[in-house]
Amino acid sequence: MGSKSDQLLIVVSILEGRHFPRRPRHLLVVETKFDGEQLATDPVDHKDQPQFSTELAWELDRKALHQHRLQRTPIKLQCFAVDVLSSAKESVGYIILDLRPVQEKKQTPKWYPLLSSKYTKVKPEILIGMALESDAKPLTDGFKAKEAPPREVTPAFSNLDPKNITAVLNEEEGYHQIGPPEYCNELFVLSVTVAFASQLEQLIPCTMKLPEERPEFFFYYTLLGNDVTNEPFTDLINPNFEPERASVKIRSSIDVLRVFLAAQPNLQIHLCCGDQSLGSTDISIAGLLKKSSVDIEKQPVAVEGAFTLIPPNRAKQKLPSVPLELQPTVGVSVTLRKEGVNSQPSSPDKGQAVAQTPVKKRVVSPTFPKSPAPVQRASRAPSPNSPSPESPPSPLNNDPATESEVDSLQEDHRQARQFPHESNGKASEPPEEPPVSKSQSRAKSPLLSQPSIQRPSNATEPRHQSEAVSSASISTSAPKIAIPASAHHFCFALDLRSIKDMDVGFPVNCMLRYSYPFFGSAAPIMTNPPVEIRKNMEVFLPQSYCAFDFAAVPHQLQDTFFRLPLLVEVWHRDKTAKDILLGVARLQLSNVLTSEKTRFLGHSGEQCWRQTYSERVTVTAAKGPSNKVSELCYFMTLENFGLVKTQEIFISDSSQSASAGHPKPVPQSQPPQDHVPQQEPEPRETLEYKAALELEMWKEMQEDLFENQLKQKELAHMQALAEEWKKRDKEREALVKKKVSEYSILEEQLQKTLADLEKREKQLAFSEMELQRLRKEMQADHERSLRELQDNSRRVREDCVHQVELERLKVKQLEEDRHRLQQQLQDAEHKYRLLEKDFLQFRDQQSTKPEIRLQSEINLLNLEKVELERKLESSTKSKLHYKQQWGRALKELARLKQREQENAMARLKKQQQELEHMRLRYLAAEEKDVVKTERQELEEIRNELNRLKQQEDKKQSRDERDTATGRTDGHHIQLLNESLDDYLSRLIEERDTLLRTGVYTHEDRIISELDKQIREAIANRSSK
Repeated sequence: MGSKSDQLLIVVSILEGRHFPRRPRHLLVVETKFDGEQLATDPVDHKDQPQFSTELAWELDRKALHQHRLQRTPIKLQCFAVDVLSSAKESVGYIILDLRPVQEKKQTPKWYPLLSSKYTKVKPEILIGMALESDAKPLTDGFKAKEAPPREVTPAFSNLDPKNITAVLNEEEGYHQIGPPEYCNELFVLSVTVAFASQLEQLIPCTMKLPEERPEFFFYYTLLGNDVTNEPFTDLINPNFEPERASVKIRSSIDVLRVFLAAQPNLQIHLCCGDQSLGSTDISIAGLLKKSSVDIEKQPVAVEGAFTLIPPNRAKQKLPSVPLELQPTVGVSVTLRKEGVNSQPSSPDKGQAVAQTPVKKRVVSPTFPKSPAPVQRASRAPSPNSPSPESPPSPLNNDPATESEVDSLQEDHRQARQFPHESNGKASEPPEEPPVSKSQSRAKSPLLSQPSIQRPSNATEPRHQSEAVSSASISTSAPKIAIPASAHHFCFALDLRSIKDMDVGFPVNCMLRYSYPFFGSAAPIMTNPPVEIRKNMEVFLPQSYCAFDFAAVPHQLQDTFFRLPLLVEVWHRDKTAKDILLGVARLQLSNVLTSEKTRFLGHSGEQCWRQTYSERVTVTAAKGPSNKVSELCYFMTLENFGLVKTQEIFISDSSQSASAGHPKPVPQSQPPQDHVPQQEPEPRETLEYKAALELEMWKEMQEDLFENQLKQKELAHMQALAEEWKKRDKEREALVKKKVSEYSILEEQLQKTLADLEKREKQLAFSEMELQRLRKEMQADHERSLRELQDNSRRVREDCVHQVELERLKVKQLEEDRHRLQQQLQDAEHKYRLLEKDFLQFRDQQSTKPEIRLQSEINLLNLEKVELERKLESSTKSKLHYKQQWGRALKELARLKQREQENAMARLKKQQQELEHMRLRYLAAEEKDVVKTERQELEEIRNELNRLKQQEDKKQSRDERDTATGRTDGHHIQLLNESLDDYLSRLIEERDTLLRTGVYTHEDRIISELDKQIREAIANRSSK
């Protein structure tokens, strides 16, 4: 650490901005990060020219500044837009500042554009100034103690990355640890309360059909990785559920918890039905702890209100907007308090997790792995005919129609057993059966076994006159079923013959299973034993034939057969593991009703009808896509035996004996042994008649009581149905209102669209008329231009023809002139030849005279003289020109020679400098070797001197003085050489380090100075 004069401040002045869009509900904040420390400006309004007017400073020394410049450490400024309501931060852009050009003198601020700006239409800029200032102000102790926090604590959290802060569950103590445990040791409680909800029916889409069973709705959210749901409710119009709070205990500190909450995503609360999310809302928890807020030390901080639930994929589905008063809302309160601070909850707690885990958990996840929703909400007691636990569960009840039928039958059984009748205070009424159907699987129907049911139950009683009355009374008091007069006796037989083309990828031990409660029993029918089947095989199923005898009204039979198919399940029986459901085949029983009827005679000779039908159906996979698993061949027969003759069917119950259910008949008393004959009593006075009469009266009383109970049950059912109908009617009315409002909004949009379409249609019509007018004008212009072109072409053609004729006439005239001129030329040549002959004759005559000959010579000489003078003058001029050119060439050559000499000198000087540097480096290396060698020699000499010292004991004083003197001189020389070597190596290392940074070159002043010092050090070392 340097002295105080070496302390510097890097000051970044963030002055103002420009070209920012206006956002009324947002504030602008600039966060600046340098060397792991982050500073931020005060929030300002998000407007066109925000005024920041903030200076941010970092303290460091000159050595650290030099290191940052060498490493090119940047200063990053990131601009955020903060929502005033939710305190959510969104990045607007960032700026990177370079530290190298910053100087200690004040510089002019510059405009920096935001990089990766969110606002693409405009280009926001920020005016920023940077400077280095000397930090020479003394630090007062009072300021440290009162205002500034201790600097030893801040490094613990300065290097924490928000992404690395996680909540770790401590199961033993029951809290979540956030941050380092040695610093974060304060306890907090984070609570989420779902208080109320309204207008939830607006979240149900118009295309969703209301289910037959009442669905359950609940709210779901995730709190620190734990799934939380409230108690389910069923009424969406008036949701009635108690407020429920989920709390989690946190061990942390205020600063770390603030950073953790700021990095957390919004809290999403979903309204769910089964595994489907109907709507959700986002609640920001980043604003619970603010930097300027210390209220949590005194009282809890909370974010609460009524939040709007938004349906999923509203933007994709292009759903119409809902009025404000009809928007679905949920009241939520998110509270954070410090443990030990009293808090008033916004709503009473219904369920709060106080176990080892801090949050109450429920296995409900509507948004992640989807599991099939359970069809039955309550478990029913198994019937006596239910299969053994080893048999696989049947998914037949997943069909809503089949499930409702089974539920109605089992409910009637259960309710009938709850109405006891009073027979000596012990006997109970038998279970009530469906009034129009009775079935028996693989056995005869009670219709056919009626005579055997009416036999006396006790064969050991004496056969006397009262036996018939007693047996009749016993049989008529047994449980019975009333059959409508229009019911027919049917017999339905089903034969599952074979199965083939099993394609599941492994050998299958096949077993078929089905159940059809309409035939009178919900017990499943199964083929046994399982048969092994492989791919591309067909096997016949053992024990696959089953017949059902039952009584039903024909139209009820047709309606049931058309409405409810028979579902046949294909199971794989595994000895070591649980049975696997491979697929389901749907048998449409209504097909047998459409087949041809054949007549046959019954057992009593009456006419009966028989219908048969056979088919191969596809077995589809039970899970996943509906792929084909195999094919099932079946044969079914329906026989109609006509009207049922017996209107009541008696049922024997093994648990109800005649002696327990009814009083035993009184045996007939023996008449007195008098020889006097007595008159026989009348039939109505006999004991048997009285007992039968009493029994009949008791039966009527029980029937009246049973009818009253049935009426009360019917009244209760009717009231429940009326209430259910009212609730369903209210729900449908709310849905209708919602649809009407949506349709009205759609109608308004449609009307607006129609108005826009009419307007566009008018504009298109006007544009079309304008286009037609322009087309007509263009057509007229085109025709006019075409006519003009045709006229011009005709005119030009005529002119061309006329010009051609004129040219032909000219050519003909020119030919005539040529012939005439040729004739004249021939005449002139003839005259020229004649004149030339005359001239030659005249010249011959004159050449013979001397004056003429001399004159001709004089003329020749004059011509030669003139020619020589002309040549002399041209030679003189060319000589002068050549002199001038030669002078210029000499000057240019001299200048080029001088420039080449200067370049050569510069290159030579540079090479000499490089050679000097290389020589110096070589000398330094050589000097190092020489120093090492000399050091080794000195060591050898020292050893030799020591040896000589031991040998020469006689001359010890003199030798000691000489040896001491030599040792002192050698040691002094060695120290000097070592110091020079260290100094020289340090200078060379500093120079090479500066050159490797790329910032300095050999021409810089500091490098030249280092070279000079290296040369001086080498010279001093050589001199010594």
